Amino acid sequence: MTLGQLSAFVLVARLGSVTDAARALGVSEPAVSQALAALRTHHGDKLIVRTATGMTLTPGGKRLLPIASQMVALGADAEAAVREATGAAEELRVVVTSTIAEFIANPLLEAFGARSGSLVDTSAGLAKTSEMAVLVGNRLADAALGPKLAEPELESEPIFRCAQVAVASPGFSPRGGPPAWLWLVDPSGTDPDSDSAQLLRALGVPDTHVQVFANQTAAWSAAARGVGVSIAMEHLVAPQLRRHELVQVPTPRTPSALYWHVTTPARDRCTPAAASLRHFLGTPAAMQLMRSPGSGVPPSRFRPPVYVTIWS
Repeated sequence: MTLGQLSAFVLVARLGSVTDAARALGVSEPAVSQALAALRTHHGDKLIVRTATGMTLTPGGKRLLPIASQMVALGADAEAAVREATGAAEELRVVVTSTIAEFIANPLLEAFGARSGSLVDTSAGLAKTSEMAVLVGNRLADAALGPKLAEPELESEPIFRCAQVAVASPGFSPRGGPPAWLWLVDPSGTDPDSDSAQLLRALGVPDTHVQVFANQTAAWSAAARGVGVSIAMEHLVAPQLRRHELVQVPTPRTPSALYWHVTTPARDRCTPAAASLRHFLGTPAAMQLMRSPGSGVPPSRFRPPVYVTIWS
């Protein structure tokens, strides 16, 4: 039995699917399945089985889950202790939404790294909202940037207020209401807990009227060509609005105020690096970067948030 196998089990149990666990770990689905198979063989119990309603824990799996979660967290503590003893830089693994990955995370974490010098080794990766809570809660990530994560063992505090708007080409001629329009979204539109998905549900937009693009910039470009309507944070799309490439389209739900949050384990379990990041995010320098980030980085260039060899 290895920590990698336990990590795979915890994520499958918490997220409800091998696919989601593999994406969160940054490995293939067969690798997760092999880890689960090895753990089942070790314990002589199926631990978790697929049913008509999803993944269900066996009685043995229910008993193992809280213990496995503790062991994974202790593994993270052990790794951090050894790094500190050997003088290695402290790791800071941050999970972010696709919007923050595309525009904010790169300049923000670079600025934080510059302040920390060689004391912190920072990496960032994409995650869905439900994955963020599981990764941070089980110490497979140290912090999350995005929506509020309402979990009892996590602390989630607002760091930036922004406005969500709908945008389209200046020649856009609305016909019917928002449910009849073609909506152009980035990958966050497929995350049911994301701000974009919640807006589409509130407007009553059917899935057939949603088109997903590789990133938000691509969705905005399509909107500027008159393909449909896109969703944006007003301050991020401001350059396109100033150049009149896009205009705001009012809807019953936009503009709407939103908050970005930083989430870490409770302060008594928070790593020093994550605590430093929380402090940094409240500084004027961080606020300015979130308000006007300059250049971002495509989500595909992000390093995975977690490095786990689960087949060993």
